[in-house]
Amino acid sequence: MIATSSRTAQAASPAGQLLLPVLGDRPYPAVMGVLNITPDSFSDGGAFIAPESALAQARRMIAEGADIIDIGAESTRPYGSQPVAADEELKRLQPILGDVVALGIPVSIDSMKSAVVARALDKGAAIANDVWGLQRDPDMAGVLAARSAPVIVMHNRDRADPGIDIMKDIAAFFTRSLEIAAKAGISRRNIVLDPGIGFGKTPEQSMTALARLSELCAFGLPLLVGASRKRFISSVVPSEPDQRLGGSIAAHLLAAQGGARIIRAHDVSETVQALRVAAAIEERR
Repeated sequence: MIATSSRTAQAASPAGQLLLPVLGDRPYPAVMGVLNITPDSFSDGGAFIAPESALAQARRMIAEGADIIDIGAESTRPYGSQPVAADEELKRLQPILGDVVALGIPVSIDSMKSAVVARALDKGAAIANDVWGLQRDPDMAGVLAARSAPVIVMHNRDRADPGIDIMKDIAAFFTRSLEIAAKAGISRRNIVLDPGIGFGKTPEQSMTALARLSELCAFGLPLLVGASRKRFISSVVPSEPDQRLGGSIAAHLLAAQGGARIIRAHDVSETVQALRVAAAIEERR
């Protein structure tokens, strides 16, 4: 099936915040459009750093069917990214965040820094997307709990280790993140899990995480998958990031079959079309 049952999705959804209004009972995942306002993101670094370009791209993705816009002001690519201070992230966000929020769909702030997340949420962002799953910044969980904000908890590692069982590692990481969330007072209804395709994993481990995604449904929480343009695709078919649309769609369709309820993608129009057509075909089985 393309999606989990509506009963499962509703049971795990934060009423009135992220999932119920975005997902409803439809048989295909929501699509989160990627908006990088950075000079060094792996696939589109610098393309949308100018506020007018970023706003135009946000409008374009919404017109193409994006349900959420995910704004990142610091590249989190595993190789070659440069750390950015919180002040610099906020400086990049300031000219664009309010305008994107005003477009009327949920905005996610992609940051591992609690100070950036707090400011963004206070300025109208609806969701935090933490690539370190509440385990890097000790203040992150408290910031989110105080604002009753939904959070995407992503699995990550400082380095890939080809010798580990990646599914056990992801499960242990999520268990720790959920303990941190519970201690801070974050409701489980406000948590989405992301296996972190391409982060702290070999290409083979990223593909294993996608192939065995359904195992993570045991947590009883919505799953997000972002395989868009990731390096593992090039390990199968050598290609540059902007030449990986076919591989991205293949991975996302399989992720939807495995239970993903949100797909994070650069190519919104093509991803929306693929998910909706696959769901329409599934309904006729």
